[in-house]
Amino acid sequence: MLLFIICLVLGFIFASFVEYWLHRLMHIFPRFGRDIISHYRHHKENSAQGVLPEFKDYSMAALIGLPAFLISVPVGISFMAGSLVYGIIAAYAHQLQHENPTKCVWLEMPVHYVHHKYNQWDHNFGLAVDWWDKLFGTYKAVDWLTEDELKQPEQGYLQVKWW
Repeated sequence: MLLFIICLVLGFIFASFVEYWLHRLMHIFPRFGRDIISHYRHHKENSAQGVLPEFKDYSMAALIGLPAFLISVPVGISFMAGSLVYGIIAAYAHQLQHENPTKCVWLEMPVHYVHHKYNQWDHNFGLAVDWWDKLFGTYKAVDWLTEDELKQPEQGYLQVKWW
């Protein structure tokens, strides 16, 4: 059981690392983002697809964990499960930050929302977590909570586009 939990956590951390670097690479090499998952359009329109279509994209990071099955089937399953857990959390966080960023209470600043609002091409690449931005020096704190955000109608945590 302990091994399952450790591999689950490692899968979660690994998937967040992959997501951070893929997003960062899309900004370093804009053509990469344009060709792979329409990142260019995403920035141009400042919109998200919905939680489930986003999850389809983010769950692809779990495939990078396939070599974990070479250690053992339980290690592979738990590592992939952790990656998929991160994928659904990232998909939800991404959609939430586009629709209602004040609800991202687990982040001191909704990094993806700020990334878009202030056109931060070199900063704040995280979606569900901000620790990689902080670790790699791409976190840029801004005073993001303005009158625009405070004027948004009150919505529940589940009132987002799901598909």
